[in-house]
Amino acid sequence: MPILVLRGKRKTLNPALDQQRQPSDALLLEAVNALPDPEIPVISLGDLGIVRGLHRDQGTCVVSITPTYSGCPATETIRDDILALLKAQGEANAQVVIALSPAWTTDWISEEGRNKLKAFGIAPPLRCLNKPGSIEDNVSALGGEHAHRVFPLKRMTTLARVQCPRCESEVIESISEFGSTPCKAIYRCLACREPFDYFKPY
Repeated sequence: MPILVLRGKRKTLNPALDQQRQPSDALLLEAVNALPDPEIPVISLGDLGIVRGLHRDQGTCVVSITPTYSGCPATETIRDDILALLKAQGEANAQVVIALSPAWTTDWISEEGRNKLKAFGIAPPLRCLNKPGSIEDNVSALGGEHAHRVFPLKRMTTLARVQCPRCESEVIESISEFGSTPCKAIYRCLACREPFDYFKPY
């Protein structure tokens, strides 16, 4: 987190941290969670649910994170952002450790994060089904009346209730399985004819 120096006074960009010279671990964790995601800055690391916790190891501040997937290109940037924030708060020897188990899932995205994605024009991921099954079983579980509205057929297990973030229509079609980042796909609403990104569930 950047530090502002105004007339010789040290001031953080986070008011909560500015109240103490040595922030508590709870405030440090709050600040880490508030950092923006480098690929989708409209949501925070906390919104994504990738921050697993903060603890002390022989006095050293250690933050655990779980990347959205093991090869996520944003992982190093996220690590650097967290370390920069912690060092700015006096944690010169802070560490960031990667926890790959359990694996991150889009179900960890907070409700607030989902609302932010939608407001930004990105359709949030649907909740993953608890158990795998056939396309027919999964469509039935989600609501069979929506089956004819989604293209292509192979995506019905996850797209049966995806809504256009602009007009909320469920009548959509696939344009590309990959969007601006690997975690997003591109779809087009057949009602308002506008393309939109969809955060793929996994």
